[in-house]
This record gives sequence, C-alpha cells and structure tokens, in this order.
Amino acid sequence: MQSFFKLIRWKNLLMIALVQYLIKYALLLPFTESHGVMTSLDHFHFALLVLSTMCIAAGGYVINDIYDLTTDAINKPEKIIINRQISEKNGFTIFMVLNIIGVVLGFYLANHVGKSALFVVFFAASALLYIYASALKQMLLVGNIVVSVVIALSILTIGIFELFPIMNANNKSVQILFFNIIRDYAIFAFAINLVREIIKDIEDIDGDHKAGMNTLPIAIGRERANKVAFIVVLLTLFSVIYYVITYLFTQQLVIGYFLILVIAPLIYVCIKIFNAEHKGQYNHISQILKLIMLTGMLSLALYKFVI
Repeated sequence: MQSFFKLIRWKNLLMIALVQYLIKYALLLPFTESHGVMTSLDHFHFALLVLSTMCIAAGGYVINDIYDLTTDAINKPEKIIINRQISEKNGFTIFMVLNIIGVVLGFYLANHVGKSALFVVFFAASALLYIYASALKQMLLVGNIVVSVVIALSILTIGIFELFPIMNANNKSVQILFFNIIRDYAIFAFAINLVREIIKDIEDIDGDHKAGMNTLPIAIGRERANKVAFIVVLLTLFSVIYYVITYLFTQQLVIGYFLILVIAPLIYVCIKIFNAEHKGQYNHISQILKLIMLTGMLSLALYKFVI
C-alpha cells in the first residue's frame, strides 16, 4: 500500500485537491451573497469533480513511471517502484482503473450540469497525459508545455464546471470576473510548472541523453537551458508584480503576503538558476518552485479581503 501511494504521488494529489477546494470554498462560495456568484455543483458533486481530477492525475504519474524506467534507472534509481514493489503489468492495470474512474466520473458530471460536451475536458486530460509519457516527453519543449497545460487545466476545470453551466444574462459579468481570476491562477500554475519541467530536464540530462531523448537541455545545452528557465521565471515574476500592482494595490496584507511568499522566492529562484551547475542545485530549485506554487495558490484564501 505504501508503494502504491508513492507511485501515485499522493502529496501532489493532495495539493491538487487543496487548490480545487480553495477555489470553491475560498474564492467562489464566500461571494454568493455579496456579489451574486452562482455555482453549479453541490458539495457531493464537487467532491466527485475533485476525485475525478485526482484519479486522472494519479494515472498520469503511474504511466509516466512505467515509460521512464530506463531514464529513472540512471537519474533516480533509489525512487523506482515499477518492477520492484509493483510489477509493470499491475502498474498498467492501476493506470487503466484510475483513468476509467476519472473519465467515467467526468462523463457523469458533464451530464449532471447539463453540458455533456464538457466531458471532453476529462478525456483530453487523460489522453494528453498518456501521450506525454509515451511520446511527447521525448520531444523538444512539447512535453514540457503539454504537462503544464494539464496542470493549468486542473484549475480551469473548476471554473468551467462551476461557473459556465449556470451563467445567464443577469450574472454573466460576475461569473466571467471570477472565471478570469481562476484563469490567472491557471496561467501562474502553467508558468511555474513549465520552469519546473525545464529544471527537472536539466537535472536529468544524463539519463535522458542515454535514453535518446531530445529534451531542451540536450538540444541546446545546459547553460542555454538555464537561460531559458531564467527568462520564464523572470517573466512570471514581472507578471505577478504587475498583477499585484494592478489588482491588489489597496490591500497591505495581501501585498505583504505576495512580497514575502511569492515575489521574494521567485527572485531567489532567479538568482539560483543563474548560478546553478550541479544536480543537487537543480533539485533544490525544483523544490522551491513547488513551494512557490503552493504559496501562490494559498493566496486564494485572501480574496475575501480584496473583493
């Protein structure tokens, strides 16, 4: 059982669930009376939406580990689970079961809100994660972008299912306003994850090279890949500063939060990326980026002081 939870990256899944619950209960529900925000899902069906997302994400982690056996044997042999604690055959079974549960729940929820076409969100996420692991991961930047899009989609899905099905002429402006907030957080998640993907590729360059992959650092070299990651972080930093100045400038508490827990760590990452050379340094940067993702998303709880 312990091996199973490690395989599905239970900590990452909890983070996904936390972010989704923050959007529902910290961003949307507190403004149902004051701003007239309307949501489509009750508590039970929202829990099913979170479960569906977690199942599809967990399946993505499993299939990624299966296809990464060769590179992981070089880059992180101590963390390999497939063919040690869990057989490859059982791994595929787990992947299939998780995806079937996730996609079936998605189909049910799409019909529950009266928008059956929304089922494509779950099917697309599941398909993209499989294609990423089996083929796209080996392609220059394409895999990095695809997995970052799926991360962003896990955030956008809440807005898509909660706000759009119940939108009408009377509440359209409010629903779109709150969807745009969710969209901005999805863009933030996309950018942070894209940098993490590049950093992890630099960290894993030796194993990826031996496996014949064509990742960014293999194609252009470690130093140039460092510069690309630095530029993406810098653009993210400037975007966050712009967002705070434009939308949150009247709230000192919120400004202080972003300065200490988002902007300062991003500046730290910029410095570290610029000087990074060794595997351990890239791993440290990756962990800091994950922390920034968490603190950035936790800021959703502050919107009751802003709006």
